Amino acid sequence: MSPSTFGLEPGTLLADKYRVVSRLGGGWEGEVYLVRERGTGIERSAKLFHPRRNPRNQVVRFHARKLHKLRRCPILIRYHAQEQVVIDGQDLTMLVSDYVDGEILSEFLKRQPGGRLDPFQAMHLLHALASGIAVIHDLGEYHGDLHEDNVLVTRLGLGFDVRLVDLFHWGKPSAANIQEDVLNLVGIFHAAVGGPRRYASQPPEVKGICRGLRRDLILERFRTAGHLKRHLETLEWTSR
Repeated sequence: MSPSTFGLEPGTLLADKYRVVSRLGGGWEGEVYLVRERGTGIERSAKLFHPRRNPRNQVVRFHARKLHKLRRCPILIRYHAQEQVVIDGQDLTMLVSDYVDGEILSEFLKRQPGGRLDPFQAMHLLHALASGIAVIHDLGEYHGDLHEDNVLVTRLGLGFDVRLVDLFHWGKPSAANIQEDVLNLVGIFHAAVGGPRRYASQPPEVKGICRGLRRDLILERFRTAGHLKRHLETLEWTSR
């Protein structure tokens, strides 16, 4: 079995409870499939972990416990159960979670005019992300893997509904972990407004957040996602 894919076909039965509908994606730790519960027909998300990336189920336990601890965070996908499955004679661990419909942020941005959002829209997106991450930081935790391919987005009126696809295990929570989340949030915002090609023409409100993507300047102003959230909520726009 390839370390990068399990190659599960639609209709494959897992743990005698779930049938594979389609593959949603994959990464360093494993692969994620859209599955359907046999008894209810409800769609779920199932992540299968590569054994070599999950020695003694340590990574699975980390994910399950962290998702449970952060279960009230509105932008995290809710964890349901852990299952053991056998694929090609190999024992694997699977985490079953809610399936959340939405579009990967990187793909969503590509569809926008010029491949970007205007500053006002981008700040709504950043506020939705920062509000959710602030809950995580207030609990002394961190996300650890924030980027455009790990965010599911749905536009709702003036704002956005966002969900985070995954967490990453960088060890015990620390100030450095939390700071990396903040830097990554600003990086997502920078990409959403057009990245380096558009930065020079951005208004001061955007530059006041991105701060040239200089780590020291960003962390001088925003130490947690909560600081970033409050900045957005009290931001005064320069009239031009």
